[in-house]
Amino acid sequence: MIRLGLCCLFREQPIRFVTTTATSIGKMKRPDALAKLSRLCMENADALLAALQFCTDNGIGCFRVNSQILPIKTHPTCGYEVDDLPDADEIILRFKECGQFVKNHKLRTCFHPDQFVVMNSPRPDVVEKSIQELEYQAEVAEWIGADVINIHGGGAYGDKEKALADFARNLDRLSARVRSRLTVENDDKTYTPNDLFPICKATGIPLVYDVHHHRCNPDELSIEQATKKALATWDREPMFHISSPIEGWEGPKPERHHDFIDVIDFPECWNELVLTVEVEAKAKEPAVLKLKTDLEQRHAPKKVRFIGEMRAED
Repeated sequence: MIRLGLCCLFREQPIRFVTTTATSIGKMKRPDALAKLSRLCMENADALLAALQFCTDNGIGCFRVNSQILPIKTHPTCGYEVDDLPDADEIILRFKECGQFVKNHKLRTCFHPDQFVVMNSPRPDVVEKSIQELEYQAEVAEWIGADVINIHGGGAYGDKEKALADFARNLDRLSARVRSRLTVENDDKTYTPNDLFPICKATGIPLVYDVHHHRCNPDELSIEQATKKALATWDREPMFHISSPIEGWEGPKPERHHDFIDVIDFPECWNELVLTVEVEAKAKEPAVLKLKTDLEQRHAPKKVRFIGEMRAED
């Protein structure tokens, strides 16, 4: 059974997440700034609940939460603790209501921090900032029941072995609530699945297998072999990624994502798995729903079951 995942934003639905800039906040008196940030956080909690409702109404089993769900939370000068906000208790309550909704409807939520989160950077300030960002997202993850905070392996910096050792060593600086949710993903330029499997084994961190990245940055493993090895790294429902190239696999930049998914790019070996597949397509919810339909048609007359179609009473 496949659980399709929608990533962060909507293209057609009137569900919007709000944010602000450090420049704007920095011009305000601190009490006024905190009041504005408090309002934005509450609006985003309400938007998240609407997003989860859309997912459950449309058979989408997973929603990736935007990294700015608490706007500029970790900014070095304009950032804040949730307790600093005048509506802190109400904000936490609204997010916990999202978590209860997730539980009641057997949904899944996750995070995918921005590219500046690099746990093996040679710059201590980058690592420190990365840790702060991961700790913030883990705080929200606790409220909403998210079980994945997914990051990339980072840079190679001329020595992959050392860079991966630095990655593993810096994980020891993370709290238990981050470590219990942290996953690592192969990327389209530096780290292949086979590069990361030793780290997964040594640290217990699961691999989010991105098949598009693997096709762009291949190793000696086939998709079937990488799938099998990735599954073995998980102690909970595995999560993989799917996307298609905007200009085709023979185009000049196959790593660029298409608006939609070509169903041919969905590996056949995934069909019978219990698996979350996040749909990384620019068309957002129409792309997820189209892939759902295409998979059903590809396997007709046999019915494909999607986890998000099950209700709490199933």
